[in-house]
Amino acid sequence: MIIGINHITFAVSDLQASLKFYVDLLQLQCIAKWDEGAYLKAGDQWIALNVDNLDLSPNSQNASHIAFNVKAEDFEKMKSRLEMYGVKKYKENTSEGPSFYFLDPDGHRLEIHYSTLENRIQWAKENMKSDFITYQKNL
Repeated sequence: MIIGINHITFAVSDLQASLKFYVDLLQLQCIAKWDEGAYLKAGDQWIALNVDNLDLSPNSQNASHIAFNVKAEDFEKMKSRLEMYGVKKYKENTSEGPSFYFLDPDGHRLEIHYSTLENRIQWAKENMKSDFITYQKNL
């Protein structure tokens, strides 16, 4: 069962311009940043910015998507349900925590995931190839 939105990821072409827009203009809080991305918070919502291919065609591999939160104990059941329904998987998981990436009937990119922003930041600190900077120690 989906229990909420886990995070929203936007593919961006220029990280500095995007940070200026989301942090300076919209006043989201920058939690962490690295050469190719940033994690922001909008209230309790986690927003990820990833420097990525901005091709928005249905076959594009850009990072834009909405991730729905599921309970850890429900992840495999929900994944199986989606697979049985025949959803199209659009990428493999390469980041922290179990994720299943799939398309809705119109090609919108979705994900089911369970984890927290804190876990993702810890994973990123240990696995990013570039300098990773956190701005808030206690999330």
